[in-house]
Amino acid sequence: MNSYTVLVVDDDKEIRDAIDIYLRNEGFNVLKAQDGIEAMEILQQHEVHLIVLDVMMPRLDGIATTCKIREEKNIPIIILSAKSEDTDKILGLHIGADDYVTKPFQPLELIARVKSQLRRYMTLGTYEGSEKVIELNGLALNEAAKEVTLHGEVVKLTPIEYKIVELLMKHAGRVFSIQEIYERVWKEPGYNAENTVAVHIRKIREKIEIDPKHPKYLKVVWGIGYKMEK
Repeated sequence: MNSYTVLVVDDDKEIRDAIDIYLRNEGFNVLKAQDGIEAMEILQQHEVHLIVLDVMMPRLDGIATTCKIREEKNIPIIILSAKSEDTDKILGLHIGADDYVTKPFQPLELIARVKSQLRRYMTLGTYEGSEKVIELNGLALNEAAKEVTLHGEVVKLTPIEYKIVELLMKHAGRVFSIQEIYERVWKEPGYNAENTVAVHIRKIREKIEIDPKHPKYLKVVWGIGYKMEK
């Protein structure tokens, strides 16, 4: 794994430097930032394969930073927090983080989480430098071919349906509101998007689900929106 670069974002220099040492000892390349704004700048300039991200930071905190990163990238994010409350964990995972480690943490635990997330990221083909194939339990999206297959069989989707599936599969596990799906896919304000999006979701389910009324892949989160199950 020594060719992978990890970005460590924490406003505490001692913690940044300690994590840096742990990761370098395992052969990782390490970049460091003291807040979310600096992290976003680094991401524009360097290829990063995983981010270790503190929640409580000045200027741009970990939650807001995760949201910004997820607008553009699907790289793994491990959140660090001094709080042990479930609310932090749930919020972090809900908005797109992949894992969660509570401070103080054991170095070996953090390293194990880093390696686990990188294995998942690379083997599932979600790494942007790979062949651009995202696979979720038999459902696969090939970005280069603009094609979705289910257990090897091509699923015939309209361009809009494909864009919805692409959005949700690229951010598997993250819940998107109806308005956000509409604005990202249709590229216009989603003030009255509910019926339009619901119709397309129903059609997609009819094509990819064995039982559309009990979906395996495309799930509704009541009162919030939709997500593609990891």
